Amino acid sequence: MLSQLYIENIAVIRQATIDFQQGFHVFTGETGAGKTILISAINAVLGGRTFKEIIRSGETRATVSALFTEIPEELCKKIEVLGYPLEDNQLLVQREIDLSGKGQCRLDGRPATAAMLREVCSLLIDIHGQHDNQELLSAEKHLGFLDSYGAYPQEMAAYTAAYERMCECAARLDKLQMDESYKLQRMDILQFQIKEIGDAKLTAGEEERLVEQQKRIRNAERITESLGAVYTLLNGNGEEMRGVLEALEEVSTELDTAAKYLTEFGGYSEKLSDAYYMLEELGSRARDTLEDADFDPRQLDAIESRLDTIYKLKKKYGNSIAEILEYFERISEEYQSLELSDKLTAHLQRELDEANLVLHTVAEALTACRLAAAAEFSERVEQELAYLDMAGVRFSITRREKPYGPTGADEMEFMICTNTGEEAKPLAKIASGGELARIMLAIKNVLAEKDGIGTIIFDEVDTGVSGRAAQKIGKKLAEVARHRQVICVTHLAPVAACAAHHYRIYKTVEDGRTFTRVEELTRPQRVQELARIMVGENITDSALKSAEEMLES
Repeated sequence: MLSQLYIENIAVIRQATIDFQQGFHVFTGETGAGKTILISAINAVLGGRTFKEIIRSGETRATVSALFTEIPEELCKKIEVLGYPLEDNQLLVQREIDLSGKGQCRLDGRPATAAMLREVCSLLIDIHGQHDNQELLSAEKHLGFLDSYGAYPQEMAAYTAAYERMCECAARLDKLQMDESYKLQRMDILQFQIKEIGDAKLTAGEEERLVEQQKRIRNAERITESLGAVYTLLNGNGEEMRGVLEALEEVSTELDTAAKYLTEFGGYSEKLSDAYYMLEELGSRARDTLEDADFDPRQLDAIESRLDTIYKLKKKYGNSIAEILEYFERISEEYQSLELSDKLTAHLQRELDEANLVLHTVAEALTACRLAAAAEFSERVEQELAYLDMAGVRFSITRREKPYGPTGADEMEFMICTNTGEEAKPLAKIASGGELARIMLAIKNVLAEKDGIGTIIFDEVDTGVSGRAAQKIGKKLAEVARHRQVICVTHLAPVAACAAHHYRIYKTVEDGRTFTRVEELTRPQRVQELARIMVGENITDSALKSAEEMLES
């Protein structure tokens, strides 16, 4: 349940802490007192859209936090699956909004996104706003209500998989069944590209090898001079110049002699020997390279011509030889597919027929589940409506077949009959505002039995309702609150009188600024508030007596 709500700098609410218990809670107040702001704050902490305009004038940031406690183990496990393990079966949700309109979100102190808040909090709390009643007027929404009630996840999953398979087969078939002239044009283009790339006979790593050869040939003279100099410096040129290797031999001999008498020079001998052999190997490599070098300038033309061919192919088909070869494989497969398109078309058509057969089977199974759920759902809604003073109303769901789509082959529409013996008609055509409010409350109550959500918030669910019907709504909400926490914003005294906890939202002016306050009412204060709701500010003795009677009943 929602145990505590903390609001800071939201519109005219500077700071408010509201503690909740189990049971039925109501919020009342004059128009403009801040009831809508309260709902906006709750929506914000649940991950709803926020705007910087919600921040109290003169402040830079607003904060809302909600503490949920006594979360059932089953819900704790679902939340843990989402990546948020809970301690002591409780969860702290925080939302900060700054002047940029963004701010920060936290779940148990850990950073989160607004989407994460929505995902987690959707398991804990459900808000039914005034605009939700309008969803009943849209037949497109009715299937969603029914599926929320129905317990057929396997049938839904089977249909989704079959539908996706059918769509995949249909898309592949459509791709093959292209216009014949376009097909021939495409094959001509592919044939040219395949020949152009194939004739080039590209090999992996070829370009890098050619670039290296090009560099060697272009710099042949410098390479020859440098390697010749290296060899001469190492080995000498006869009597005119001694080489480094000969000098090292002499150094080694003299070092060995010194080391006999000075031990600190003993370690240098081995190092000097290693250096000698390394330089000797270097000289041999330089000599062999000079002897084997083939720096034929005529080769340069062939290399540069080949590199030019590769460059042109890269401009057309890829940034590297690897990408060109990959493209070659793709277009070769496409060309082959086009060549064999007739055979492939027949094959894919068979696959599509099979997919449609499977889809038809699972769609029928899903429809059967929905029809069974619709009968049960209608019966439960009628029971709720009877309690809400709509005993003569008959609620039913009409099914119409539609082409296969993501949700199935079913269109479901809520129907009602308000007078015995009359034909049921679409809900949108005959329900009044007050009837819509009660029908939506009935549907919400029926769905609540299935979803396991611990807290339900109703924002003026009683709009368009008065008298006995309002009293019935209040009693129904109190009944629902026996099994889950119910929070309701209302403007009707009969509804407010049924609550176990009554809060008043009101405005005050201090130091020239407006503040919204929230206070839980004592019983005498509830009597005053109920009387005010009924007759306005000029409270009479008869109004106070009526308020007392409401609380007693």
